[in-house]
Amino acid sequence: MAENQKSASVMDERVTAPVSGFGLSYAITSILSALLVVLKESSEMIHDGMVASTGHHWVTHGLLNLIIFLILGFIFNNWGTPMPVRKLLVLMVGSTVLSGLIIAGYFI
Repeated sequence: MAENQKSASVMDERVTAPVSGFGLSYAITSILSALLVVLKESSEMIHDGMVASTGHHWVTHGLLNLIIFLILGFIFNNWGTPMPVRKLLVLMVGSTVLSGLIIAGYFI
């Protein structure tokens, strides 16, 4: 019983601003990445442009993800808004699942 109470209290604690900022950045970047997969698979022009940029569309995709993640992470970090662990986990897991559904939904 005491262990369950301890676990519940950890989930209600707040993470620091950098952790919440970059966690939120991950959640947004994950969804944007899935949308980019759909976009580049739907548009030969976008796909070819990404290939022309770096030699392979996945390299361009990865670089765009990294740039977006870092920019959003630093923006959200500077807002300085710590959030509860539970909320951050729900956002991150939810965005990951939603991203997978977006990609799977496109290809199915």
